[in-house]
Amino acid sequence: MTTAISRRHFLKASATAAGGLVIAANIPGFGLSNNAHAGGETFTPNAFLEFAPDGEITFTLPRIEMGQGTYTGLTTVIAEELEVDPKRIKIEFAPYASDYINKDYGAQMTGGSNSISVHFQELREAGANTRQLLINAAATLFNGYAKDCDAHDGVIRHRPTGKTVTYADVLTIAADLSIPSDTELKQPAQFKYIGKQNKRLDVEAKTFGKAEYGIDVQKEGMLSAAVARPPVHGGKLLTFDATRAAKMPGVEKVLEIYAGVAVVADTYWHARKALQAVDIKWDHGEKAGLTTAKVFEQYQQAADDSDGREIRGEGDFEESLENAATVIEAEYKAPFLAHATMEPQNCTAHVQEDRCDIWAPTQVPDMATTHAADITGLSFNQSHVHTTFLGGGFGRRLITDFIGEAVAISKEIGKPVKVVWSREDDMAHDSYRPASFNRLKATMNDSGELIGWHHKVVGPSLIGHFAPSIISTQFPEFTPDSLVKLVGKIGKAQSGKGPLAEDPTSTEGAHDIPYAIDNIDVRYVHSDSDIPILFWRSVGHSQNAFVVESFLDEVAHATGKDPYEFRASLLKEDPRRLAVLKKVAEVGNWGKPSAPNRFQGIAVHKSFKSYAAQIAEVEIINNQIKVHNVTCVVDCGLVVNPDIVEMQMESCIIFGLTAALYGEITHKDGKVEQTNFHNYRPLRMNESPDIHVHIMKSNEPPTGVGEPGLPPILPAVANAVFAATGKRLREAPLRLS
Repeated sequence: MTTAISRRHFLKASATAAGGLVIAANIPGFGLSNNAHAGGETFTPNAFLEFAPDGEITFTLPRIEMGQGTYTGLTTVIAEELEVDPKRIKIEFAPYASDYINKDYGAQMTGGSNSISVHFQELREAGANTRQLLINAAATLFNGYAKDCDAHDGVIRHRPTGKTVTYADVLTIAADLSIPSDTELKQPAQFKYIGKQNKRLDVEAKTFGKAEYGIDVQKEGMLSAAVARPPVHGGKLLTFDATRAAKMPGVEKVLEIYAGVAVVADTYWHARKALQAVDIKWDHGEKAGLTTAKVFEQYQQAADDSDGREIRGEGDFEESLENAATVIEAEYKAPFLAHATMEPQNCTAHVQEDRCDIWAPTQVPDMATTHAADITGLSFNQSHVHTTFLGGGFGRRLITDFIGEAVAISKEIGKPVKVVWSREDDMAHDSYRPASFNRLKATMNDSGELIGWHHKVVGPSLIGHFAPSIISTQFPEFTPDSLVKLVGKIGKAQSGKGPLAEDPTSTEGAHDIPYAIDNIDVRYVHSDSDIPILFWRSVGHSQNAFVVESFLDEVAHATGKDPYEFRASLLKEDPRRLAVLKKVAEVGNWGKPSAPNRFQGIAVHKSFKSYAAQIAEVEIINNQIKVHNVTCVVDCGLVVNPDIVEMQMESCIIFGLTAALYGEITHKDGKVEQTNFHNYRPLRMNESPDIHVHIMKSNEPPTGVGEPGLPPILPAVANAVFAATGKRLREAPLRLS
């Protein structure tokens, strides 16, 4: 079918194709326009694709890149249907704009391992519809029919004549046409890039230092700042004397901000050294006597005092308790954990009279804008967030404390300012993975069958802590700034109270226990020590998989059954989970350790819609746990990039082993005791196991991979330690002495 266009555009396209095309790709749910603009117009934030006259194609990445592979994965998705090699596409990070909201969260947030799943269909449609638009334009140029044309590698061919044009050649014509909305998508068998072992698109930039992380940002006239914060959460500044610090080299100013005391200097080193010379007196407040022991005493008392809120109730657990031939009981504990991102928290801000610019490694550009507006008094439209690469996120950069500090300092001095946290700052002032206390009971009948399961989870509410920060981002752009700020302040005042204390993340991985048990009773008791907490890689699954899979292992051993066979017998109604369990037993040689004095543990878990099963092989050497091998099987639906999936499973396992063997944040006199990596140990290279990852083939929709590999590793290791020693470790980190 031919389409009428203007003679001017036809001649212009035929002659030189001189004019860029910006495609607002009409992605459902993203509020995008149907218009295409040509001829050098400014790129608009409601567009994902931009075509330049010189052939350059730019993709605006809606989710941030923090090592998990969205930079490659999402570009591959849109490139597949666009019929362009992903390596040809220039990638830009999305600015703060409602077009780039993560529709699963209602905010411009990257987290929860959903970047591929939330955009997979939409970006495929965007690529396919744009490809068809360009084919329609080429058909007009050929004076032929679109059905007689095809596109490959950015070139459109008219099959009857063999004539070809590039995408750049038809941009001006395409600008006059309507964007198709129902182009047929490729079948998996037609994929050129999806499902292949594609190299990461950010490797070269990161290898040669071209990728800009937040900590790399440099601006003309920029100063550096270091901040001292109350050493006890909830503490306040009493007084400070900066007489000596003000005379030190490079110091521009010492000032009080909402977070504490800031020293501004010409370099980071000068600011950090001068900060050490400031004489500061703090009011430590109510938390001055807080200890980790007291936190767990509080949790245990809450478990004693309250039946909690029923999260899942099936059958009648109390009746199974009365009729049980055997009852097994246990208590499990999980500690606070730091995020410990490779790149410490940092932000560069420049506050001027009528605008605020922020350069930061943030997972939440819209929350950064809200925070900046609150501090500066400017409108949200006057705050501009420039997102950089992130040197790790793991949930830590879902809040904007480090951004607020830079904005507050820049507002006071009127110049660009970069705030960089030291590793000690990062350890002491993180918002931690919450600690939890768990009480469990299992009932069995005379035949040794598991007939009842009770699990009481005690801990604080992540949602209660986090919700106030995000509330003010949930309004349409026309909402008055004053109303948004007011609601945000109300949310902060209500943190942990009422509806905000309702928190599914506290029991995820526990309330959705998959095993076929007739009587299930899962409960949650809210207890908060007011230590700042935040989402940590795999969130509630990180604790609850440990508790559930370890306790189930206890039950298996108590009944004299093989832990793998026991799980398999209870998963007959969960075929995908059963399949990964069977596969890991096969490829991991369950029951046949690779060497004498090595022992195996197994675990299987579903999180972020993906299934992962692992076998850990351990040896006990001088009463220390040595993990030699980990076999991992994952079912994450249709795979966009197998290499990245494998990388993420390996990353999760190493991250999880760090927590399993060493991870612990403790408090004494209200202060965090861990200060750096010497006493918050990461797993070292010589301790890393051989890791073998197997990916299940699937045509199901793609699901998460950034976090699902983490939850099974701790219980797999704990179960292997039991097999080796007969000692059940019910508290992390795992210690034999």
